[in-house]
Amino acid sequence: FLQFLFHTYTTGFTLFNGNGTVKADEYSLQEKQIFYSLGAISYAACIGALPLVFMNRYTLKSSLTQLVVKKILPAPLLGLMSAFTVAVARSPEFENGIEVMDRNGKVVGLSQKAGEKAVKETALSRAVLFGTTFFLPAVLTHFVERAKFAKTPRALASVRMLVMMSVLAGMLPVSLSMFPQCGEIKRADLEPEILSSTEETELFYNRGI
Repeated sequence: FLQFLFHTYTTGFTLFNGNGTVKADEYSLQEKQIFYSLGAISYAACIGALPLVFMNRYTLKSSLTQLVVKKILPAPLLGLMSAFTVAVARSPEFENGIEVMDRNGKVVGLSQKAGEKAVKETALSRAVLFGTTFFLPAVLTHFVERAKFAKTPRALASVRMLVMMSVLAGMLPVSLSMFPQCGEIKRADLEPEILSSTEETELFYNRGI
């Protein structure tokens, strides 16, 4: 349930901050994005919870299993599923294309390749943000447990929350600055119809967040 809430929030943020290219069938496109997003959210939540469900179902209680399922797997799974929800929620951008502009801001056409590049960059930055944010606190908390700095479960939970907030605060600007908001794409990488409509060697697009 908590994973479902998390992915619902991040997917809503993704939809709200995607590329704003207007389409003729905007209403049906929004319906399609919402439908895809709900499917992606449900799938991501189930995949994220699957290792723990599997461990409890088959009563795998060894220390190694506990370490892998509770400490190691959650971070990469969350990063991967965060990238997955971005790709699904913004899939119309690389299916229908996004606007590409010249240096003066003049729109020269719609490009599926630019849309694909924008979605890939955003998905990668989201995976790095949440993967790192949940991986580093787990590692640091593990060392705190071994060193016995936190004497009670409440103190350990407070340390974990403090570390997670600190890592998130540090990783957020890193994630946002991994790729520029105004992305660049070479003219040679674009579709033939765009190549014939401009002589610019580099074109630009809004990547979204």
